[in-house]
Amino acid sequence: MKNDKYRKGRGGYSRMLQLSCSHCGKELFRYQKDGPGILKRLYLDRIVNSPRVAAQLTCPNCTETLGIKIIYKKENRPAYRLFTGAITKKIVKQTKNKKKRHEVIVPPRKD
Repeated sequence: MKNDKYRKGRGGYSRMLQLSCSHCGKELFRYQKDGPGILKRLYLDRIVNSPRVAAQLTCPNCTETLGIKIIYKKENRPAYRLFTGAITKKIVKQTKNKKKRHEVIVPPRKD
């Protein structure tokens, strides 16, 4: 999860969403949603497993147009403005990559 000024500006609350096409049900990618409220736009720096950036966000399965690329002027950030009802979302748990700790067994000393 990214922890930057945008996340902090929205109260520090984030969740990971699995986004799918509402027309065919094809899973698209994961997205880090910061702050409360509905999903109006997808910031490009918050998309995990990002598809190639294009002028339109389209479903690779049914080729339905889901949104268009914009520059969100308030924050000067590239984003996709979503069309109403174009995607479905599901909250997923963020997996943390914890390093496994290996125990080192030291034999007792014989004095």
